[in-house]
Amino acid sequence: MRLSTNYMGLELKNPLVPSASLLTEKLDQIKILEDNGASAVVLFSLFEEQIEQEDSSLEFFMDYGTESYAEALSFFPKAHEFHTGPQDYLENLRKIKAAVNIPVIASLNGATPGGWMKYAKKMEEAGADGLELNIHYLPVDFNETSADVEKRYTDIVSWVKANVNIPVAVKIGSRFSSLPAVAKALEGVGADALVMFNRFYHPDIDLEKLETKRQIDLSRSREIRLPMRWISILRGNVNVSFAASGGVHSAKDVLKLIMCGADVTMLTSALMTHGPELMKTIEKDLIIWMDENEYQSISQMKGSMSLIHSPSPKTLVRDNYMRTLLEFQATKKA
Repeated sequence: MRLSTNYMGLELKNPLVPSASLLTEKLDQIKILEDNGASAVVLFSLFEEQIEQEDSSLEFFMDYGTESYAEALSFFPKAHEFHTGPQDYLENLRKIKAAVNIPVIASLNGATPGGWMKYAKKMEEAGADGLELNIHYLPVDFNETSADVEKRYTDIVSWVKANVNIPVAVKIGSRFSSLPAVAKALEGVGADALVMFNRFYHPDIDLEKLETKRQIDLSRSREIRLPMRWISILRGNVNVSFAASGGVHSAKDVLKLIMCGADVTMLTSALMTHGPELMKTIEKDLIIWMDENEYQSISQMKGSMSLIHSPSPKTLVRDNYMRTLLEFQATKKA
């Protein structure tokens, strides 16, 4: 009970939630995660492209012109590269939900309003306890404004919320003109949680083959600073749950994010590096730290370091920036 937390209405035994990845694709893998302390799990994503490729003609239009500029080069997976189709995903969801005792959060990944969104309801009907909308969108249209991009997000969330009864988390990137305004807008259309943040994988170039290549770099602990900052700013000002994603590798990472205001911390890279057993170590280390520092519960520390507890939050943001530069300069001179 000391580690329990509430995430978008789901009562969880601890804040450790494996995020959508290859580790959360199959039932046997998820059982291992549950046995090692996962309080919930976000399933491997069902992609907009998988759903729309049921119409065989779409694959032609997706492929047409993709070699025309580097950013688009092989951007979308081919149909045969997906492990499962939409119906297989739903059946897998049913089996997983029936076999585990922790909340199962389905993941739907898309970027354009369209027929793929109807699968949110199908996931609810298949037994999902919640839904994570991963809106992975990279604007490359020079005529599309920031307001257009933000409306894309709110339109998708608004439609999904109108058609499901389960809680909906929205996984977003950090590169908005005004992240607080976007967060408030998503709250306004019914988002139950924000997952911060989506990692955009940037293409590299193979100099021998002279072609674009795809590569994933696993996260490191220092990457928690980005969600720490923004969750700290939004906590108490936006009435949603917060999930921190990216860089969670240890109990210290979890503690810092909880103090900034996260309700749960999501893990992938750490589990891929150290195995599911890492969650037991983190859970043990959390209890040890809480005992040593006289904390009775996670809820007691949640948001204690968020920006609303500063007497002058706007001044603090600017002050932190200046002091960081001055301290760096002093260190170099010494």
